[in-house]
Amino acid sequence: MPVTRLTLTDFRSYAAATIEGTRGFVLLSGENGAGKTNVLEAISLLTPGRGLRGAALSEMARIGGAGGFAVAAKIGETDIGTGANAVSPDRRQVRINGAAASVNSLSEWVSMLWLTPAMDRLFLGSTGDRRRFLDRLVLALEPGHAHHAARYDAAMRARNKLLADERWDEAWLASLETAMAEHGAEVAEARARTVAALDERLAAVPDDDFARAEIRLEGWAEADLSPMLQANRGRDAAAGRAIAGPHRQDLAVSHRTKSMPASRSSTGEQKALLLGLILAHAELVTERRGEPPILLLDEVAAHLDPKRRAALFERLGGRGQVWMTATEASLFEGISEASRFHVGGGEIRNV
Repeated sequence: MPVTRLTLTDFRSYAAATIEGTRGFVLLSGENGAGKTNVLEAISLLTPGRGLRGAALSEMARIGGAGGFAVAAKIGETDIGTGANAVSPDRRQVRINGAAASVNSLSEWVSMLWLTPAMDRLFLGSTGDRRRFLDRLVLALEPGHAHHAARYDAAMRARNKLLADERWDEAWLASLETAMAEHGAEVAEARARTVAALDERLAAVPDDDFARAEIRLEGWAEADLSPMLQANRGRDAAAGRAIAGPHRQDLAVSHRTKSMPASRSSTGEQKALLLGLILAHAELVTERRGEPPILLLDEVAAHLDPKRRAALFERLGGRGQVWMTATEASLFEGISEASRFHVGGGEIRNV
């Protein structure tokens, strides 16, 4: 469902701002540094995780503000609020229709994907970046993924800390390894399901202005992690981390037509592969969940030639709510029906 009202309080560059009545395309234009990406980041906080920038909560509070921040949104008939206060600036709070809720529960209410300029080098970046990207794809299809991923990470951190002690509590260590194995299996299986379903859809997409990707899951693929964790205790203690598990997986992407790794494709081809992947996944989410995900596309139009921009707008039209930013409103030419806003000076106004 679309965000029909968004209210920001002491968030980034905004002391107070509200956007209402948004449907379909929501277009934000303004100079560099005006605060367009801040709006998209605020929307991304309506899902589990640290948002599209991956920033610490304490960085999101407005400089000169009260020390905390709040993001509130109306989605369908549901009111969602999140933020942090000055007393606990790094502790995120969530409310659904006024009642306290967990961060992970947000995935049950909102399905969302985003694409930012920082992701342009996704195929050349770290495996951690690609894993986080993959988990975002999984989360849009399987809301429970956030719970298992969080529990796995918590158990792994506790195990790493325990292994750093000179004497281990065997019972506690075994309990943590059991939790890692159980939740790790759920994480790995959900990733495998998403990759298989998305690759099948990508294979069926006809060739167009966006290169088709071929994807697969690489790295750890053992069925039972528990015996491996027990056998590797000494090595993990020496390394200061677990050397096996789903946290070692990677998303491998290649150009389907050229049979070439995405990392060796041209910059333009990498951009097209990523866009094509996002578009195919949005269609898969729509099919599986019965409604399209909210898409946040930051400065995407600026990097496309007029032909590809027109092709992008055509594929996105009528497929749910799409928030887009650009430094110039002219980059949105070709989009007939949209909510248009100009951003600048800490304000957001209709145009």
